[in-house]
Amino acid sequence: MKFIHTSDWHIGRQFHNVSLLEDQRHVLQQVVAYIKAEEVDALVIAGDIYDRAVPPASAVELLDEIMQTVCIDLGVPIILIPGNHDSAERVGFAAKLMKASGLHIMGNLSDIYEPVVLDAKGCSVAFYGIPYCEPLQVKDNFNQDVKSYDAAHTFLVNEIKDVMSDKHVNVLLSHCFIDGASESDSERPLQIGGADRVSYEPCLDFAYVALGHLHSPQYKGAEHIRYSGSLMKYSFSEQHQKKGVTLVEVNQSGLVAQTHLPLRPLRDMRILEGELDTLLTQGQVDPHYEDYLLVRLTDKHAILDPMSKLRDVYPNVLHLEKPGMLDTKATELQRASLKHSEFDMFQDFYTQIAGENMSDEQKKLVSGLIDRLTQ
Repeated sequence: MKFIHTSDWHIGRQFHNVSLLEDQRHVLQQVVAYIKAEEVDALVIAGDIYDRAVPPASAVELLDEIMQTVCIDLGVPIILIPGNHDSAERVGFAAKLMKASGLHIMGNLSDIYEPVVLDAKGCSVAFYGIPYCEPLQVKDNFNQDVKSYDAAHTFLVNEIKDVMSDKHVNVLLSHCFIDGASESDSERPLQIGGADRVSYEPCLDFAYVALGHLHSPQYKGAEHIRYSGSLMKYSFSEQHQKKGVTLVEVNQSGLVAQTHLPLRPLRDMRILEGELDTLLTQGQVDPHYEDYLLVRLTDKHAILDPMSKLRDVYPNVLHLEKPGMLDTKATELQRASLKHSEFDMFQDFYTQIAGENMSDEQKKLVSGLIDRLTQ
């Protein structure tokens, strides 16, 4: 049996006030293409389907479109759990009715005892799901004195292991933060101070563990305990990550193979660094000029309206940093504040911005203005 493991779609996300919906549709269509090409038997989504608990209508429409294609048009079942960005109640609406269409939503903690069992190609696989939950929810639902994320997650995993059967190949879905795994800037912390970390050891007994929450494709503890990573880059800290989905193949004896299938973004997310003139020249011939960019200018002198100039060649510059200029200004202003008068400070500022000295008439005008303000 083959299934695709994916997570952290974050449909409806905005980045620097720019909607990523078109970019998300582009990569989701590639996921559908992989489902067809690899002839998979299921699609597994390990949480954070939406970017927020109450998603915009356009995000709901896109998810509906993808699920219609996968479940109805292709006849491939989807198994999903909600993540910390999702509202479990909203994602789980009409879950029992949707099972008949092949959409299996494991959004309730009581669902941990009831796996989705799929039989295909001589293999029987039981998919167990742990939706994102906090320790207090586990304490209230199971009357257990658990105070940490690790204790809560370990309890839930052990509950599943107590009921799972050797007749099936057992797969676990969980939306959590495995201790020691690599994080990115775009992930919302589950808890401040690292209290959200959980241990991987309780998960070792499963044939495969499909994790969600962390955006970098990786495994932790053992190769079969794996994050597929997010569909696309959601922060500039992820610029070097290779986004994709994981193709998992199992037989009745257990895991056979796991393969990273790459996803090509409509617009990549990159960091460019250099002097303004160099970047402007480079942009004239850059085939990927429409990528989302963070630009770090290394010019030491002041530049008037650099963002506008950059967007003439790179229309999707989303953030601009000028570390060299900021450091120089900070140093000069600090020295001026200690040694110079208000007039001297303004004169230095004018020279830096205009690139020329003030005229006698300008000096007289500024001096008179400062005198009136300080009287």
